[in-house]
Amino acid sequence: MVTTLKRVEQFFESFLWESRLVVLLAVVVSLVVALSMFFVATVDAFYMLTHLVHYASPDLTGAERVELRTSTVTHVVEVIDGFLLAIVLLIFSLGLYELFISKIDKAEESENSSKVLLITSLDDLKSRLAKVILMILIVRFFEYALRINFSTALDLLMLAAGIALIGLSLYLSHLGDDAH
Repeated sequence: MVTTLKRVEQFFESFLWESRLVVLLAVVVSLVVALSMFFVATVDAFYMLTHLVHYASPDLTGAERVELRTSTVTHVVEVIDGFLLAIVLLIFSLGLYELFISKIDKAEESENSSKVLLITSLDDLKSRLAKVILMILIVRFFEYALRINFSTALDLLMLAAGIALIGLSLYLSHLGDDAH
């Protein structure tokens, strides 16, 4: 009777341990989406550069040139945003794999390996993702700030407050680094 219970317990524990492999689905999907975002951002960058060729055209009026410049800066911000999102997904994918499946031997063996991609705990993964997400939010803020028409002093004050809050959030995120 005791050996039967022991075998059932061993089977159940083995099943529980192997159930962690379901995380592979999230790893693979996150990696595919990350690669897709890298592709989208690269294509966006390519098309932005092809449209930028017209910037030097003498046929453009001053207003058209300003509009093209503003549009280009907005597209650059969107490209950066796309790459940052791809990086979040890549870090998420690698972090899930390292936390639930196995350490990535290639990353630990390589002398050129970035320590950014080595995840040691769930808190470490959350911290790294939070920093990249903070960067995405900063880029988004910059993108929206480019589109705002500042008509009153209150508009400028709100922009300054937003910039101050961004500075504060960066400062606090660095304080968190020093604590670890």
